[in-house]
Amino acid sequence: MTLETVGSPAADLRREVLLTGLSSDAHTWNLAYLELLLEELGCRVTNLGACVPDAEIIEACRARRPDLVVISSLNGHGRQDGLRLISALRADPALAELPVVIGGKLDVAGGGPQTASGLLAAGFDAVFEDGAGLTRFSSFVGALAPRPAAPLAVG
Repeated sequence: MTLETVGSPAADLRREVLLTGLSSDAHTWNLAYLELLLEELGCRVTNLGACVPDAEIIEACRARRPDLVVISSLNGHGRQDGLRLISALRADPALAELPVVIGGKLDVAGGGPQTASGLLAAGFDAVFEDGAGLTRFSSFVGALAPRPAAPLAVG
């Protein structure tokens, strides 16, 4: 991992990412791995952890105003839980345009094009299904515009 000096131009331009599991998913190793990967990609990561209720995710989005929300699921209920969450996020005017992606094992039946297309139609910006590799995910994150540096306070 790279270390940035607080206040350095590189530190000021890092993307803010909110990483979370869904309410029914107790897996944590995927979140730890994704946190490290996102940090390697130059992001500042807030990891909410596993079994996070929808209301807590929405509140964290309102409070933190991330550049991206990454949802990871391994229990096969990502489609079901994800559809409910993205509906709530897109219904909130303050969060309607927030980039949100979902990935992992999204369906107990094995996923496929119908799972991905349904999630995209519901409002996700990208879907990364289990077994697809991380290249496309890394490219997606890398293509996000970095957060502009905050103006310096004049004292």
